[in-house]
Amino acid sequence: MAGTDDALARSLALIEAAPESANALTLYALINTLEYARAGWLFKLAKLKDMDAEARQLVYALMELAVTTGVDTAAWQDAKARMDRAVRGV
Repeated sequence: MAGTDDALARSLALIEAAPESANALTLYALINTLEYARAGWLFKLAKLKDMDAEARQLVYALMELAVTTGVDTAAWQDAKARMDRAVRGV
């Protein structure tokens, strides 16, 4: 499993490499969901089957990161901003 310490960097690399891919878009959706803990982190787990094993490992590591460290760190916010730009084509 991807370590939580590098999960953000690996997720960012995956998304920036192919922002239109199913792996990237599903991972991006999960990352957005993790920013809404008060809403219960609602993510349809059936979407995991649309991802390859490596991307699913990133999902698990990101969920662990969200639970242990939270998503309001500078590293999370910086990575998320870059992901936003990649997915939006900006």
